[in-house]
Amino acid sequence: TATTEIYTLSLHDALPIYNELRRYNNLSKEVVLIGYVVKEPDVREGNVKLAIKPENIKGGGIILATVNRYSKYRYGDKLKIVGKLKTPPIFEGFNYKNYLNKEGIYSVIYNPKIKLLDRSAIPGLLPALYGKIIGFKNKLRESVYQNLSPPQSLILGAMILGDKNKMPAKLKEKLNIAGLRHITAVSGMHIIILSGVLMSLLLALGLWRGQAFYFSIFFIFLFIVMTGAQPSGIRAGIMGGIFLLGQKVGRKSVGSRALLMAAALMLAINPLLLLDDVGFQLSFLAAMGIIYLTPSFKNWLKFVPKKFDNLKEIIAMTFSAQIFTLPLLIYNFGRISLVAPLTNNLIIPVVYWIMVFDFIFALIGIILPILGWILSFPCLFLLTY
Repeated sequence: TATTEIYTLSLHDALPIYNELRRYNNLSKEVVLIGYVVKEPDVREGNVKLAIKPENIKGGGIILATVNRYSKYRYGDKLKIVGKLKTPPIFEGFNYKNYLNKEGIYSVIYNPKIKLLDRSAIPGLLPALYGKIIGFKNKLRESVYQNLSPPQSLILGAMILGDKNKMPAKLKEKLNIAGLRHITAVSGMHIIILSGVLMSLLLALGLWRGQAFYFSIFFIFLFIVMTGAQPSGIRAGIMGGIFLLGQKVGRKSVGSRALLMAAALMLAINPLLLLDDVGFQLSFLAAMGIIYLTPSFKNWLKFVPKKFDNLKEIIAMTFSAQIFTLPLLIYNFGRISLVAPLTNNLIIPVVYWIMVFDFIFALIGIILPILGWILSFPCLFLLTY
């Protein structure tokens, strides 16, 4: 008969109720497991994080393995790992265990012995498609990092590829101080820019609005998956899809309803996001601020001449988002950026052009590297600014 372990202390331990992987944590001896790399390797400044799902483990569960910075493992690889599994630790002021649990990660292992058994071995159509997306992303990444040098390449990589963890701590700190860290996370701003560019381009190519809608939805989905399906990106994608659908069927979308629908869908899939994902919380608070406070700020700024309407819109949205997220920022990080309103008003207007020029040079750079390098100069100039 199977042994059943019941965890009732918290939601984190109750999902799933039975998980065999936990039984291997904190043993005095090494364990030997065979599993697949089920996410794109997370390349960081000093190491690489591999999400490995073991075979034949009841209840599912993923192991987060920390390996050498120059390891060459890829999504889909079948690996044999040998080492000691540990329960994710809880640090002072940060519950790393709960943070990983929301991703289905119940064990961590540091510098295990690893043997590659097979390349791209995960069975099924969806893993194969995801592998193709990752392959295309790697080509874009190669084009970006070959044509731009740090720190410009690191900021751009975070913005359009989701490579946030490649940025060194010093650069992240500078962005935090300036109140600009949010531009490196895929958000509603990125999705709005992308959908606007796509719709304009597709309509200019002669497609009907209905056809342009389906192509835009597909490319937005591709972009969200390619950037790591971050909570802010998923939220923005759902809201952006509802907005585009409203345009297609001729009905105005109500922002608050779209936001509520996005939150409900995401929490239905993973309720742990609500308590343990600060990015999820900040993303929705910022969106709420923009929806509910922006009209008031625009009314207070009605004395600004009409020719500065775009600037007025940016100022109103920036202040609205910051007011709603301020309590959470202070609670989690113990700091606020007093220069954020100024820096955001100087930077946000150029983010649109950075993304436009980037996709042009990165895509062309895959086919014609020399031409891609020439076309990267406008992007380099804006990123330097």
